[in-house]
Amino acid sequence: MDEITFQRKMQELMSRIQAMPESSDKANDCVEAAGERRIRIKNSVAELQESLDYLRLSVKYLVFDLEATRRENTYLRRMLEQSSRDAQRQIEDEEPNEDFGGDEERFD
Repeated sequence: MDEITFQRKMQELMSRIQAMPESSDKANDCVEAAGERRIRIKNSVAELQESLDYLRLSVKYLVFDLEATRRENTYLRRMLEQSSRDAQRQIEDEEPNEDFGGDEERFD
């Protein structure tokens, strides 16, 4: 529904409401109830928007935290691999070389 059609329908509705008898308690009650419903709906929409904003923020935080955790995990794995390589080199350096060391047999 475009704006012009909406305005025309709204004018028709307003003219019908004005044509109703003023003393009708039932009509006044209906108008009040409609106004109250409108306010409740407006409040509900505002609360829903706020909840969606909070959800968006929470999701952004979780994505940021996930990316940071992945970076940290990669960094720690590299540190662990480096530490393992260093330990392995140290073990290899400390082992005596069997081909050139220690007890040699003499042939007489």
